[in-house]
Amino acid sequence: MSDGGPELRLDPLTREWVAIVGARQDRPNRPTEGCPFCVGGLEAPEPYLVKAFPNRWPPFAPGRGAAEVVLYSPDHDASLASIGVEGARRVVDLWAERTEALLARPGIESVLVFENRGAEVGATIPHPHGQIYAFPFVPPVLRREAEVAAAHGCPLCDEVPREATAGERVVFDDGDWLAWVPYASGYPYGLLLAPRSHRTGLPELDGNARDGLAAALVDVLARYDRLFAAPFPYLLWVHQGGHVHVHLAPPLRDAGVARFIASGEAGSGTLSNPVVPETAAARLREA
Repeated sequence: MSDGGPELRLDPLTREWVAIVGARQDRPNRPTEGCPFCVGGLEAPEPYLVKAFPNRWPPFAPGRGAAEVVLYSPDHDASLASIGVEGARRVVDLWAERTEALLARPGIESVLVFENRGAEVGATIPHPHGQIYAFPFVPPVLRREAEVAAAHGCPLCDEVPREATAGERVVFDDGDWLAWVPYASGYPYGLLLAPRSHRTGLPELDGNARDGLAAALVDVLARYDRLFAAPFPYLLWVHQGGHVHVHLAPPLRDAGVARFIASGEAGSGTLSNPVVPETAAARLREA
């Protein structure tokens, strides 16, 4: 029997890896006093602007991967949107730096930058932060995207100019980075952010491209908060290794109304979206 330490187990039905992480049951859950991420706290004893450090409750056993926490700001009440383009650029730079460092480690096959914002999606500490996982394998979603690109060519190299020209689903466009509600979005108010030029990952973005990503993130995340006039929960993840892009998947389908992934979707792997993508894009443009 496992001692609760992290381990990877192979599901014989799907041949996909599952992380068993019993020890994570003991991690803190939204503490009301003594935030560990504030300056002077457990994880940030010294002043900082942005900071990355190993996660105390990683999903991988030592030597089988890595997990880090990324602090966006020392301001406990801030968000990735509220820290502005300059603050977001610091976060993007740290994401790129840690991606490069983690991929250089022996046995690391893939790096995922992500954020869970809000108690609605399981964030255990409200201080603005995200995480980075370094996998000893290529996860199935990333593998599937790579297979599609290998078989059909880069889909984003086609999709970005097509969506920019159509405009109906576009929410942000600075000439380099585009943010749009995907035509086949599986999530209400879901967004994709991608550069027009094919860049494989965050470390490959030059200064202008990093500024553009920071501006796009601040713009669309602020729109989320304005949409229902309240802090907007979301899932955010960055896919690298092909045409770098950012996914945003909010869990709300209306103000105060959660969108649940139920049996028909979880059991089939086919998502159902109750908000028409063109309607979502229009509402986000108006926000």
